[in-house]
Amino acid sequence: MPFVPTPLEGVFVFEPHVFEDERGYFYESFNQKVFEEATGITRPFVQDNHSFSYYGVMRGLHCQKPPFEQAKLVRVLSGEVLDVIVDLRPNSPTFAQTYSIVLSAQNRKQLYIPRGFAHGFVVLSREGAEFAYKCDNFYAPKHESGIIYNDTKLNIDWQVPSHLIKVSSKDLQLKTFEEMIADYQAAY
Repeated sequence: MPFVPTPLEGVFVFEPHVFEDERGYFYESFNQKVFEEATGITRPFVQDNHSFSYYGVMRGLHCQKPPFEQAKLVRVLSGEVLDVIVDLRPNSPTFAQTYSIVLSAQNRKQLYIPRGFAHGFVVLSREGAEFAYKCDNFYAPKHESGIIYNDTKLNIDWQVPSHLIKVSSKDLQLKTFEEMIADYQAAY
């Protein structure tokens, strides 16, 4: 299983080897042993989540405050999304930097996001998208936090016209990067 490092330390793109023929295809979407050997990460995943969203739906940018942070391995089962992460780790050389990647059922790529990142995605495909991800820590609602998707400091290009982006009322209440990071770092 090829895990390709990204410019953000500890973040990997997984590009599976797909066996395809006239019958269809097969690939191993996850193998704990191979994952650990390739990345050096030994923390097991404890929760799987699955969602479906329509075109233009924005989910994020979400995180959980320390010590309840979650690492995630995310992928798309149908459709296409733009997946975006933000480095929140206070001592990281890439603090406040973003990374984005198109994940789709067609490219079958997965993104490993370590603890200490905010994460969000927007659906790019007209037919919607099914999104699945593994977490290495349980959901802790009292410790959830996040950054408003249109934060001017981060200035993320979501690749969907702003008037077509659909955001939940809960996510519209998320803080700016500056507000959230002060709260987040206080938890360290």
